[in-house]
Amino acid sequence: MSTGESRLDDTVIRPSEATAGDFFALMKPRVMALAVFTAFVGLMVAPSGMNPAIAVIAIGAIAIGAGAAGALNMWYDADIDALMSRTSRRPVPSGRVTPGEALGFGLVLSGLSVMTLGVLVGWLAASLLAFTIFFYVVIYTMWLKRSTPQNIVIGGAAGALPPMIGWAAATGAIGIESLILFLIIFLWTPPHFWALALFKVGDYAAAGIPMMPNVAGPASTRRQILAYALLLAPVGVLPWLFGFASGYYGIASAALGAAFIWHAWKLLAAPEEELKPAKTLFAYSIFYLFVIFAALLADTIVTRTLISAGV
Repeated sequence: MSTGESRLDDTVIRPSEATAGDFFALMKPRVMALAVFTAFVGLMVAPSGMNPAIAVIAIGAIAIGAGAAGALNMWYDADIDALMSRTSRRPVPSGRVTPGEALGFGLVLSGLSVMTLGVLVGWLAASLLAFTIFFYVVIYTMWLKRSTPQNIVIGGAAGALPPMIGWAAATGAIGIESLILFLIIFLWTPPHFWALALFKVGDYAAAGIPMMPNVAGPASTRRQILAYALLLAPVGVLPWLFGFASGYYGIASAALGAAFIWHAWKLLAAPEEELKPAKTLFAYSIFYLFVIFAALLADTIVTRTLISAGV
């Protein structure tokens, strides 16, 4: 029986056992929170003022769109999620949500988020949100994830788009500043997920997903992680170099980037069987992305406050 037939059979004959919490879990709340936060920073850093009510609607629509992409990802990936310890308890493979429910939920949220953003905020931002959902679900989930070890490199574009959506919602345009924010997340994604893959290599092998450690080996993956860290560190400083962040942000981002390189170097130098450096880098990568965007947000707020006060 094919995967598609299995999904159809489950949808037809098995009654729903889903709760509101299960549907919330379908939206990948941790991933959604990261998308919302970076979109909010993109919106706040943008030079154009925005009505607070419209800004709340924009962030809400982006959150719903991110959740929709997560639900559709869980619908399609239920077969491989069931094979991995990290994902086997997700709502669809565990049987709490039927595949049909997950698909319908994701499609409804997708349409709702895009139309809300388009009608109430702006169609450029809505178009970027629609493209993000499409790219994550169709290009990454359905195609790249199961076909190439470069899956997370190319697919990382979907996770890097939220700050551009926030910027477009505020300005109605795409500026070099939002492209820089996109590039920070785009270059951050491979070392973040490859660090995870290094200590979850068995899960990915069991599911047949060609993650870089499974295909190129741990040694090559560690070298590539360091290469991306060396690219990411200077890109993180670009907001200061392009004049939309102060020197304080520049110092903070340079320090964060240097620490990222140091963790990547420690990972490369460690024995191949030692997994702790990969776990440390994975944890630091989450810290890095949150703090660098938080620093940019704080820098923007402080700078504007001082300007408005005539300091």
